[in-house]
Amino acid sequence: MTPDYASPHPVVSNQRRVVLALLHALRPHLRGDRSLPTRIESLIKADRRFGSRDRRLYRELLYTAVRYLPWIEGRTDDEAIGLIGHLAAELPATHGFRAAFGAGPLPDGLDPDELLPAWLRAECPAAFEPAVRTALCARAPLWLRLQVDDPAPVAAEFASLGWTYTPSPLRPDAWAVDGDRDLTRTDAFAHGLIEVQDLGSQLILDTLALEPGGHWLDACAGAGGKTLQLARLLGPAGRVTAHDVRPGALAELEVRAHRAGLRSIVISRTAPTGLFDGVLVDAPCSGTGTWRRSPHLKWNTTPEHVARSARLQTELLRRFSERVHPGGRLIYATCSLCRSENEAIVAAFLADRPEFTLEPPAQTFGFPPGPHGLAILPGRHDTDGFFVASMRRA
Repeated sequence: MTPDYASPHPVVSNQRRVVLALLHALRPHLRGDRSLPTRIESLIKADRRFGSRDRRLYRELLYTAVRYLPWIEGRTDDEAIGLIGHLAAELPATHGFRAAFGAGPLPDGLDPDELLPAWLRAECPAAFEPAVRTALCARAPLWLRLQVDDPAPVAAEFASLGWTYTPSPLRPDAWAVDGDRDLTRTDAFAHGLIEVQDLGSQLILDTLALEPGGHWLDACAGAGGKTLQLARLLGPAGRVTAHDVRPGALAELEVRAHRAGLRSIVISRTAPTGLFDGVLVDAPCSGTGTWRRSPHLKWNTTPEHVARSARLQTELLRRFSERVHPGGRLIYATCSLCRSENEAIVAAFLADRPEFTLEPPAQTFGFPPGPHGLAILPGRHDTDGFFVASMRRA
């Protein structure tokens, strides 16, 4: 390592030393470890000298380095620290570091296209448009979804904590919370009044214009973010059967449903049978739409990962389409940007199953619908990336 900056601030000089040491320890894993977030947490928590503010600072600085990895690699220590300080989000924890090391201009010759893997261009050319690319490389906002009709108790608690938030103009019950907040420590979370859920994820069900009532299957429910939202949209006259092959995810969903007081959700740990008025296949995918939250995946996701996901998605859509009642709806969704996992899957399915027809989205939120579904891209509404297609069985 090169010598420290000459600085009148011993605190930030020490922070610089720590960041460089942490980056040195992580360097062999930055482009190959799909569990990098766990590694980062273990590394930060291993030093008992770090308080909660220190952990927030180093976590943010390390994730900044991962987001902009091609610009950081191969730099001198001074250059790397300057870039990280310049590019890190402005948060209370990072303010001093940014002021000390991030004041200078960015170096000349930085290519923004380097911040996304080259293979993505064939799968999603729109990802390289400046607004989308900038959003994909930026820190994601903290979105929540209100699970009560009256937001006053949540707003009052946030005010008492000094927290600020911005409701989305698309969904008044979707709030972007400012700063780095732990919502799970609030009374609102404990009593099921809020759930953490990206705005783009919330918009998926808004494209469907669901009517209250009916029995739906959430076939790949996971921990249940969309399951809870679906149950609220269907109302007390509706019912949602939630299925997943991961017992741990269903156990978490059970806790969340109980906390939210949603008694219309039925957990199914075995393969569901019978027919449903609607089936949601929120399929496992490469996660390319979540890169702003999981930036390490940019550097270790490959076309082979996408191809494997596409094969699984094809099978899941085929299998669970059998559970749709005649006249019912089949919804296919992913958090992927890739055509191979989105439009191509729907096109092949419709060609094979002519009894299903594509329905236009009820809302598009400014995104142009394609011939096989709607892509919700980062940038326009500060969301993650998603895809949704609605089909009706004859």
